[in-house]
Amino acid sequence: MATVRSNENTHANVLNDVKTRLASEQHFQNTMLPQVSRSFALTIPQLPEFLCLAVTNAYLLCRIADTLEDDPEISADATRDLYGFFIAALEGKAPPATFCRLASAALSLQTDPVERDLVADADQVIRIFLALPDTTQNIIATCVKKMCAGMPDYQPGAHRGLESLAELDAYCYFVAGVVGEMLTGLFCDFAEDIALQRDRLDKLSTSFGQGLQMTNIIKDVWDDLERGFCWLPRDIYGAGGFNLDELAPNHNTALFRSCQGQLISIAHGHLQNALDYSLCIPARHKGIRIFCLWAVGLALPTLQKVFTSSAYYHGKTVKMSRARMLLITQVIASSASSNTAQRVIFKMLGMGLPFAPISGVEHTRAMHKMQSTMH
Repeated sequence: MATVRSNENTHANVLNDVKTRLASEQHFQNTMLPQVSRSFALTIPQLPEFLCLAVTNAYLLCRIADTLEDDPEISADATRDLYGFFIAALEGKAPPATFCRLASAALSLQTDPVERDLVADADQVIRIFLALPDTTQNIIATCVKKMCAGMPDYQPGAHRGLESLAELDAYCYFVAGVVGEMLTGLFCDFAEDIALQRDRLDKLSTSFGQGLQMTNIIKDVWDDLERGFCWLPRDIYGAGGFNLDELAPNHNTALFRSCQGQLISIAHGHLQNALDYSLCIPARHKGIRIFCLWAVGLALPTLQKVFTSSAYYHGKTVKMSRARMLLITQVIASSASSNTAQRVIFKMLGMGLPFAPISGVEHTRAMHKMQSTMH
């Protein structure tokens, strides 16, 4: 049985079209990616060429939406309005230049200059998107639309933490769980033998995204606080005796770290699901497996540094060195086809971290229930 879908010729034609007709736009994408994400600039190029193009495009579209949500001077209502122009541009119903002009004008100087440049030239990313096959566009657009529908709900109340772990789950779904769903759709559309694993991948996909997002939230807590945001769940910290109203820069107390350990255990549980997700990809698709495994494998050492550091006051404090990143990626890549070897490697990477198991099935059902009640 063939393992690559019949749209292989379509993918080849799209790649040729982009290289000839949209070479400048592709150069912009490839140049912008490492400026906005060091980790994804490392992992995405491991994918097969068509998926590399599509996932780079999808990541930048999501980053554009995220940039608007992250700007503390743009209100939730204004964000929703800008998202309307963004979605209209993706649907071909409005000129991308209109969105670029309005979004650029709305961004404040608190937004990183590189991200402001990405938004200002978002029309180049949108042109690549509109050149992708219809099926690929639909998978990516579904993700971006869910993200844009859900993220603004959390802007007004995110100054002193989210109310509960359930609310954190919902927030993580809209900013990252949907990305896990999107990747599953793209992978299954790319190869038939991956599509045979669809049920298992679907059950783990939102947990895959949440593990990576929770790692970022934990890592960036002090950086987010400087911008006036806090995504930590008040119930978890309150139960541990820490009031998030008292959270302040350089407030990395023993009590806070104890509560942080509970959140790290949950993130670790999601990352274990992310490992299971990665190992569902058939071994012959080495590039896709490496893309997934590297993402998880680089998250675990970050949690380790946060968990063990009493002097953690800034994201740079727990930033991984290039040498350590290279070592981890090389070890993972050298045995990417072996599930047994990967489980040994990841057990070592997570050694000593607190762990709370997360059922992929239960997590997926909870997210679908959350979606239906909120929207």
